[in-house]
Amino acid sequence: MNHFIITPRDIHQEVTIKKILQALDIPFEKTKPCYDAEFVKKIKQSEQEIEQGKITQIENKNDLANFLGVKK
Repeated sequence: MNHFIITPRDIHQEVTIKKILQALDIPFEKTKPCYDAEFVKKIKQSEQEIEQGKITQIENKNDLANFLGVKK
């Protein structure tokens, strides 16, 4: 049988989903998120910065050394 991953946006949705699944006698289990919330927040911020063009392109070893502030 298929599995579904459902991510409620708030506690009200979570409670409603649990009640519906219980009423339909559908087994379910609650798990912790796979990723730390702070990590996900940083990734989303990075994605927004990319869309805004706030990026640094590294095309060769010299660019990388300059970006990292490393002397060759």
